[in-house]
Amino acid sequence: MTLHTYDAFNRITPLEIERVANFLYKHLENYGDAKSAIRKAIEYAAKERTGLGGAIFTIEDNKEIVGAVVINKTGMDEYIPENILVYIATHKEYRGKGIGKKIMKYAIENCQGDIALHVEKDNPAKFLYEKLGFTTPYLEMRLKR
Repeated sequence: MTLHTYDAFNRITPLEIERVANFLYKHLENYGDAKSAIRKAIEYAAKERTGLGGAIFTIEDNKEIVGAVVINKTGMDEYIPENILVYIATHKEYRGKGIGKKIMKYAIENCQGDIALHVEKDNPAKFLYEKLGFTTPYLEMRLKR
């Protein structure tokens, strides 16, 4: 298995952006967003969109993506974490084999500052996040327009 990091120093190509977006769209299943939203988060991380950037992490087996993480920088600290983990997915056929844990640990080790994430309360990945040290100090509320 090979881990890849794409950030301001190791640029991601447009073809790879599409490849990661397609992977996430397929493997996020019920917890995903529209492909256009996923692509925007990847482009923001890659600094292809106006913003502070972030990082994209992938893990591959025989040149096939089996796990991916997208982290966007928030530009804040102390009161809001510096990073937000926007997307994480593991290939359906590789779940339960430690891929999610491996790529999460890699992402955590390669990001500076605190990391926030949103997870639905019924998402089984919640237990992985808790094992890795994520806590739930707040209840999130949103005003949607």
